[in-house]
Amino acid sequence: MKKVPLEELPVKQPTYMADIRHFFEPVDIEHMAPKGYDLSTYAGVKKHALAIFTHTSPPNADMPPEPDRKWSPARSETFRNWILAGYPVGVAVASGRPAQLRTAAAGRIRRNVADLNKAEIAALKTAFSSIVAKDPSDPYSFYAISSIHGLPQSYCLHHENKYNPWHRVYLKVLEDALRAVPGCQDVTLPYWDIRTPIPNLLKKPPFDSYVVPVELRNPYGSGYKTQRYDQATIDANLLKYDVFKYIDSALGQSLWGAFGVNGFQEASIAAHDGGHTSIGPTMADQNVSSYDPIFWFFHCNLDRIWLKWQRNVSGTTLTGFKSTLSGSTDWLSGPLNVLEPFLLTPDQTIDFADVTYEEPAMVESTVAFENMVGSIDATRTFKIRRSPEMSVTVKNIDRLNIPGTFVVVLLADGEPVAHRAFFQPNPPRECATCRKLGLVSINFRVEQDRVFDRKLSIAIELPGQESMGVRFPVSGAGNPTINARLLIEDA
Repeated sequence: MKKVPLEELPVKQPTYMADIRHFFEPVDIEHMAPKGYDLSTYAGVKKHALAIFTHTSPPNADMPPEPDRKWSPARSETFRNWILAGYPVGVAVASGRPAQLRTAAAGRIRRNVADLNKAEIAALKTAFSSIVAKDPSDPYSFYAISSIHGLPQSYCLHHENKYNPWHRVYLKVLEDALRAVPGCQDVTLPYWDIRTPIPNLLKKPPFDSYVVPVELRNPYGSGYKTQRYDQATIDANLLKYDVFKYIDSALGQSLWGAFGVNGFQEASIAAHDGGHTSIGPTMADQNVSSYDPIFWFFHCNLDRIWLKWQRNVSGTTLTGFKSTLSGSTDWLSGPLNVLEPFLLTPDQTIDFADVTYEEPAMVESTVAFENMVGSIDATRTFKIRRSPEMSVTVKNIDRLNIPGTFVVVLLADGEPVAHRAFFQPNPPRECATCRKLGLVSINFRVEQDRVFDRKLSIAIELPGQESMGVRFPVSGAGNPTINARLLIEDA
């Protein structure tokens, strides 16, 4: 009797993230899209599941058309089991590929700044000093590139789908400028692992601070020098804003998700906003954060985390990435989605094959994925997990009324139990991206024992704005509401 390969055995309890999404290759997706079949997303496959099953079931399958790509009886049975189970989304399964998989093929290998050797440090200092010294009118100057993010150009994107793609391109723009310096063509932008203290290299010129050579806007006049907190304050802030917890949570998400709701985006932006607010008054202000040299090493680390997540969920190709989306894919391409002022669209940032990150071998471990939410589509079955955590969401905060970056504090019997930073410029009404999303939600995942049978309330703080008072009145932030829910997942 012929032995059936392990990968061809039928799966009794398949899920979309672990099994079904891998059944469709790019050629299938491209071939069926003009016919109105979206095979790249959960919603599309679920919608057409019965038709897919009919056309792919052996022995009379007419799709895929190539004989060597026909579905096996085992695969067809797996797909049938998925339909009968109610189309469960499930969680991703780690690919098991080493982090250095693409290192050999990549032209740019970004390393931990703490691991650079003397020659690499010398080249990085030469390149960075050179772009800092350039005339502000030079498009390759540190000033010109930094001015894209905040003042005076303010192109940056946050709290929306294009946040990660935009910053991925932005990092490459600075890296290109560094590599354009004579003799520095091999320089790559290193990352600062925020789990470790700021390396001594970043506490010395030209990385310790920057003096803005032109007047931006009050209070940032010509000669403004970037500022950071001391390490003890940074460490305390990182713990207060749960930055490490959110990084771990981001890497364990199965879906791309949505800001203020769930998935990688929600956890990663929480780590981003908390990290910015932790480091110093300059980094906490969207208007000027990119002028602090540490911004670039900080964001390089965030991009590393995104790429690591992509690898974990088999999302380094556009096809694989789309399979992690639970909503529309329209934001990925098209002339209306160009990442201004750059000439790329988000879909072109998913596979940056020329760039990778060097990871220490000891950090490789099995990822325990999750896909837990506070609400779910009524057409799906679900279960309430015995989780020590629950979701507390502050909804419809009018961010446009709040002057700059703010912190929402969850209080139990008047004592803080959780802090969540929200990164934005001051005033936010002058930010086009902010105006598009004027009402925002802040989601906390807190241990039930810390909030049960206690009086809950919220407060809004303005870090670094002591002159305006420590607290911003909640009544001044529109009419926010508080939702408290147990966490649920696919049954």
